[in-house]
Amino acid sequence: MAKENILVVDDEEDVLELIRYNLDKNGYRVSMAVTGEEALLRVRAELPDLIILDLMLPGIDGLEVCKKLKSNNKTQHIPIIMLTAKGEEVDIVTGLELGADDYVTKPFSPKVLIARLRRILHRGVVSSLEKAPVKIHELTIDPSRRQVLIEDKHVDLTFTEFNILYALAKRPGLVFTRYQIVDMLHGDDYLVTDRAVDVQIVGLRKKLTPYSKYIETVRGVGYRFKDTF
Repeated sequence: MAKENILVVDDEEDVLELIRYNLDKNGYRVSMAVTGEEALLRVRAELPDLIILDLMLPGIDGLEVCKKLKSNNKTQHIPIIMLTAKGEEVDIVTGLELGADDYVTKPFSPKVLIARLRRILHRGVVSSLEKAPVKIHELTIDPSRRQVLIEDKHVDLTFTEFNILYALAKRPGLVFTRYQIVDMLHGDDYLVTDRAVDVQIVGLRKKLTPYSKYIETVRGVGYRFKDTF
């Protein structure tokens, strides 16, 4: 079986070596980059199976790298784990809005990082088996094309906005807490703030206007997708 190729992007040599050593020990192929520009070049040369991306990079920062990758049809499917030393909510929210799949704050445990990586790679295999489109009235959500249409007009969503909408729309009428929404997307040990989910819901509603009514806030609990009005 071919080993998955992991691209690690960080400008700290000791962090690169720590991650490289642990990935290699666990059977992964590893490529490395120390700048955002170098990371983009390496992705063009060979598409990795997953990217571990530091946010604080010289030149093009990690958020800009993430944005470029997720806006390109050839690279938007590549999972990204963000590394951040700051641990600030605004960085986490921005990264998730751009389409990052997970984040780990520095200093971190290599075992935790490997566990997150394995779960994301496994999730990709499992999720590929579930590609049934959802159609409710004038709204169509097609996961195989990652496409949302309202009255046959394309709606441009971020990677995470699409995942949230699809997860809710598959189970209309059921109420999900913010943490349940995160669990559906990332796993039950994913760390995220209430604010991160709320910000993504706000952005999603704006893009679904005038059909933002589909996503209902249940006060004190969370959100649900309504298919009747």
